[in-house]
Amino acid sequence: MKCLFFLCLCLFPILVFSSTFTSQNPINLPSESPVPKPVLDTNGKKLNPNSSYRIISTFWGALGGDVYLGKSPNSDAPCPDGVFRYNSDVGPNGTPVRFIPLSTNIFEDQLLNIQFNIPTVKLCVSYTIWKVGNLNAHLKTMLLETGGTLGQTDSSYFKNVKSSKLGYNLLYCPISRPFLCPFCRDENFCAEKGVIIQNGKKGLGLVKQKPLYVLFHEN
Repeated sequence: MKCLFFLCLCLFPILVFSSTFTSQNPINLPSESPVPKPVLDTNGKKLNPNSSYRIISTFWGALGGDVYLGKSPNSDAPCPDGVFRYNSDVGPNGTPVRFIPLSTNIFEDQLLNIQFNIPTVKLCVSYTIWKVGNLNAHLKTMLLETGGTLGQTDSSYFKNVKSSKLGYNLLYCPISRPFLCPFCRDENFCAEKGVIIQNGKKGLGLVKQKPLYVLFHEN
């Protein structure tokens, strides 16, 4: 009995210290990082980097129309070098694209390259990769064009950002030299894309309002 009494006396300070430490010095566990959301196609499937997709407008009629590869007005490039949208959803299908992420999957708000997925001669391979061109003084914006390079951080990186109701917007995010983008928002150095009229054609370029919202249909 005496042994049990002395054992209780020995354990009592330890229990008191443990209780005091737990109550006054809680351990703050690191909060979990938000799980990235996959980008989905029109069938609700995750985008696959090995598949190709048509970029389609979320609207119909004159507000609709697929994105396609075409010749830029007054361009002397040896290959089609412009990113355009058809004038209506009643017409040809757009040019299929591949989304090439930095990682193995395609998530919202993560950097990726975009490439028109078409057969082409070696001379025109770079003219399938999207980039943003220099400031166009006449149109007062920066136009989307081809001639980019995979992994080129200053002009060829984009993000798929989800709108709650209107689909996705393909943001332009020049992560290495954001000062080259006067249209980019200060907080994350990204700019929205919208329709810019070029000689009667609906080209895509950086805009400060009325962005283009799109969906992705597996080709």
